[in-house]
Amino acid sequence: MSIKAVVFDVGETLVDETESWGDWADWLGVPRLTFFATLGSVIARGGDHREVFPILRPGIDLAAESRARQAAGRRAAVTIDDFYPDALVCLRALVEAGFVVGIAGNQPSETESVLASLDVPLALVASSERWGIHKPDPAFFAKIVTELGFEPAEIAYVGDRVDNDVKPAARAGLRAIFIRRGPWAFIQAGRDDPPAADSSIDSLDELPAALANLS
Repeated sequence: MSIKAVVFDVGETLVDETESWGDWADWLGVPRLTFFATLGSVIARGGDHREVFPILRPGIDLAAESRARQAAGRRAAVTIDDFYPDALVCLRALVEAGFVVGIAGNQPSETESVLASLDVPLALVASSERWGIHKPDPAFFAKIVTELGFEPAEIAYVGDRVDNDVKPAARAGLRAIFIRRGPWAFIQAGRDDPPAADSSIDSLDELPAALANLS
């Protein structure tokens, strides 16, 4: 069955989260290297990224802290400047090649406005907050299938996390494509290709060829 649609995760797939995490470190008054190392240790033991915050500041109310940052004018969501250089090029190339293209990830709802403002005709722009479903919940991938109206095997899902993207997408019947970049990708898979992935790539420049090989 040929692939008709390609849906992308956001963080470390399309968006470089370095500055976003670094800004949190600055807000907490923690050296960025310390913050990043702590995040890496949480990822390595399979924890949730939010566990970083109570480690660095015990008793923190993350929701209240997020509101305080927003009130202070700090970044609340990704910006167009955070996109990896290959991201928009890839999205536009896939649309021009005739694929239906969407973006759906574990993101706050504010991120949707940034994604919708891209100069790319997207068939789907969705966040876990708006849907009320978070990866790796199978319902997240079922929602993608329902929204696009294709068979699962006609949809490729591209993501950097083995646990949240590759494995659950494959279990849902989508074609899972692993992109090896960002801390989750290297900590969870290293230089190995995840067995659950239909294809593994090191940049989005490689995606069109990977899709052609799967069709």
